[in-house]
Amino acid sequence: MGIPHVSGDFLASIVFRLPPPSEQHAIAAYLDRETARLDVLVVKIQETITVLKERRAALIAAAVAGRINVESPA
Repeated sequence: MGIPHVSGDFLASIVFRLPPPSEQHAIAAYLDRETARLDVLVVKIQETITVLKERRAALIAAAVAGRINVESPA
């Protein structure tokens, strides 16, 4: 397939400069730490959503059963 207007020779001639291995390892370690931190936050958010859904269902059930007053004050 290929990319229009870009030759294979041109792509082969591109030089990529990479940081030294020690810096690559430091970058990878940083990304691993941040990814782990985000994974923990995702789990906490999912747990919070579950609790909020349960509380919402309980509130609706209580309102329907007449255990709480849902009428606005006059």
